[in-house]
Amino acid sequence: MRKKLVAGNWKMHGSLQANQRLVEAVREGAAPLRCDVALCVPFPYLAQVSGLLSASTLGLGAQTVSEFGQGAYTGEVSVAMLKEFGCRYVIVGHSERRTLFGETDQVVADKCVAALAGGLLPIVCVGETRLERESGQTQEVVSRQLAAVLSAVGVAGLANLVIAYEPVWAIGTGLTASPAEAQAVHAAIREQVAALDAGRAATLQILYGGSVKPQNAVELFAQADIDGGLIGGAALVAEDFLAICQAAN
Repeated sequence: MRKKLVAGNWKMHGSLQANQRLVEAVREGAAPLRCDVALCVPFPYLAQVSGLLSASTLGLGAQTVSEFGQGAYTGEVSVAMLKEFGCRYVIVGHSERRTLFGETDQVVADKCVAALAGGLLPIVCVGETRLERESGQTQEVVSRQLAAVLSAVGVAGLANLVIAYEPVWAIGTGLTASPAEAQAVHAAIREQVAALDAGRAATLQILYGGSVKPQNAVELFAQADIDGGLIGGAALVAEDFLAICQAAN
């Protein structure tokens, strides 16, 4: 299975000039790699980055999407709108969407359904807070979040999505789960799916997203159930992101 690397944590960063420098460097550096690379960017920059990626194999994605197709939802962006800009991917349920904007497990599941119905590949994020980890609730929280998606799309729907385990306590903090800790959660996710369909579990891509850096990428990606990364701050530095991609290569 080819590793998948998603530059997913541009957050509310970027400018036209900075984007061009970053994307051009990543496009050139990623060309010879044998892994799938996607850039998920803020809505205002989709047109610019779509143009910069037009002659490359890199995928384009957005950082969130509305669960609604159209209507009186001021400020929301639909799947159809993203498709018009050439998006192939969309991040769903990022921890900041859950914690800062109140997205529930059901909302995340609904967004996943909308993305799949519209032909986008959702990158569905699951993960626990530091308090939940310290309370020994990691598996319970991740299992609940995944179960909501499974209930909405069915196990067959997993053929067209990617799961990203992103421990909330390791995002933007410089902390990271140890390779063994990350592997344990990834294995539990795969086991949860295997209880429904072993074949689907074997082909499911599960990415790790929690302060992946050039210094820890090789060891993380060597784990049996880690199939790539949802890259945060390192994705804003072309040299770092490409080093991580090389580690997956």
